[in-house]
Amino acid sequence: MDNALKEILWRQFAGSIDMLKNAVELCPQSLWNSDLLFGYNAFHTAFFLDYYLTLEPKGFVPPKPFSLSEFEDRMPERIYTKEEVLIYLEFGREKLRQLLAEMTDEIYKSNWENESKTMCYNIIEILLYNMRHVQHHTAQLNLLLRQNIDDAPQWVREAKDTLY
Repeated sequence: MDNALKEILWRQFAGSIDMLKNAVELCPQSLWNSDLLFGYNAFHTAFFLDYYLTLEPKGFVPPKPFSLSEFEDRMPERIYTKEEVLIYLEFGREKLRQLLAEMTDEIYKSNWENESKTMCYNIIEILLYNMRHVQHHTAQLNLLLRQNIDDAPQWVREAKDTLY
């Protein structure tokens, strides 16, 4: 796979993750644990960031302390802390970096399919789908911040660091 395309994907996708990180960092504790589910939605986004970056999603297990509650159509046992979600976001960001850095033509041309076979995408398409999912929830969280504390993070044009 072309290194220039890898860099483009990295700058834009990692920039999307950085925007989510900024929203999580800005969120006051009172909003994090409120009925508006800010903390849950931040976790949900980090969870699926990780899942969609897993080339072989069959048997996917998130890192501890996170559970598979997202697949069980239930809320997690508790609202994870901001610090836990920030660590999970950094885990996902590094997982993206590793995937792109090690992307071969064989991986690039392969498909990503979930265990229930309800989703099947080319690897590049699942990356774009994943990035859109991160952006979707980041926008929701930024709206909650604007509505509740009259503040929101600035736009991130692209990741500040490079892939390699």
